[in-house]
Amino acid sequence: MNREKMLGNMEVKKLLIKLSIPAIMGMAMNALYNFVDTLFVAQGAAEHAIGGLTFALPIQMISTAVGLMIGVGSASVFSRAFGRGDREKMDQAVNTALRIDFIIALIFSILGFIFVDELLVFFGADASNIGFGKDYLTIILFGLLFQTMSMVLNNLTRAEGRPNLAMMSLIIGTGLNILLDPIFIFDFGFGLGVKGAAIATVISQFVAFIFIFTQSIAPKSSLHINLKKIWHIDWSTTKETISVGMPTFLRNATGAILAIIIFKLIDQYAGSDSALYVDIYGVINRVIMFVFLPAFGIVQGMVPIVGFNFGAKNHQRLKDVITYATKIIIIYFVIGFILIQLFASSVFSIFTKEHNQLFIDLGSQAFRVVSYGFILVGFQIIVSAIFQAFGFPIRAMIATISRQIMFFIPLAYLLTYLFGIAGIWYAFAAADLLSGLISIALLYFEMKSIGRLAAKFAPDDLIIYE
Repeated sequence: MNREKMLGNMEVKKLLIKLSIPAIMGMAMNALYNFVDTLFVAQGAAEHAIGGLTFALPIQMISTAVGLMIGVGSASVFSRAFGRGDREKMDQAVNTALRIDFIIALIFSILGFIFVDELLVFFGADASNIGFGKDYLTIILFGLLFQTMSMVLNNLTRAEGRPNLAMMSLIIGTGLNILLDPIFIFDFGFGLGVKGAAIATVISQFVAFIFIFTQSIAPKSSLHINLKKIWHIDWSTTKETISVGMPTFLRNATGAILAIIIFKLIDQYAGSDSALYVDIYGVINRVIMFVFLPAFGIVQGMVPIVGFNFGAKNHQRLKDVITYATKIIIIYFVIGFILIQLFASSVFSIFTKEHNQLFIDLGSQAFRVVSYGFILVGFQIIVSAIFQAFGFPIRAMIATISRQIMFFIPLAYLLTYLFGIAGIWYAFAAADLLSGLISIALLYFEMKSIGRLAAKFAPDDLIIYE
């Protein structure tokens, strides 16, 4: 009951901060892991090792897409049921999510083991980096189940109003990974190089999963995980979970497709320097994750509030929290853009063991171009999250795929044809700016709709809008 009062009655600015700070801290730690992990590999192995990790990225992005799809979708179902006081639906959301995630992650891992060589060759790996990619990916596949299950439980614990648990899970996993990385990678420890980085990651994912799972089955948890009927799946809840979470899946899965397209374009337009540009893309990708994840932490703090109050038909609180969250995210990305413009060269200089000046110069130029999209990309992130929290999968999907499918892919082919390899970086910025403009329009009309309902209906009135 305290959690219901918190989500339904606490002043929205304080509530958003209360729920967002743990998510931001957890996401920041997770982003720091990706940043430091790549840095350790670059210093402990070689610059081309970054390329090997980068070629493993599409597989990781798809597995992440599965975990987030089920986690975000089930959290939306759970939050709206929580707002209605529908305990049966809450339990179905939790248990169905865990069971379908287990099945999908297991199948995905097995297929990854069988076709690991073919996948890396298809992505464009060559003799200089395919060994690094295979060493890393074959071990990472062991941890996919723990990784995706943790994602599901992290989203559900935030949905029930316990964001500190999700934060602690991420901090435990990331902190342990950062601690184990140098021990497994460098010669003063086990000296395993890229394999060591993968082993440290899998151990950390397992420990983080054990923590969040034991907390989720505790008596004080509202998740009510049923370990007896482990194969019972509610198919209507499965359909709703996947449909709501599909935009998140598309965002991450299309990210994997985009990575493959980028690899092919680099191979076509960079010629003998293709390995260098793959390394540059790998660094940009990892650092962008570092920049984006705290913003995702803000929307993760917002989503339970939006979902609960949408279920409770409290339109004024919806309007207030969306407005406040949007302001924070836009300011955050503008600051990120300024910092990248100032310090892009410094960022790339720490990812080269031998201070390769060409790598630093080309990488920093590319990163500055990419960062222009940050000015508007925040609108796309928040609009997609709002529609998912409402349970409007079609609108969320349109907001999500506009950036990657509608804009980036055609722009990448067009601009590389016109400008060569630089066209890839121009396409990133242009796609973010164009999708941001569309999202501003969608947000404007949605906020007008919410505003009309907030003025017309009291919180207890039973009105559903779409």
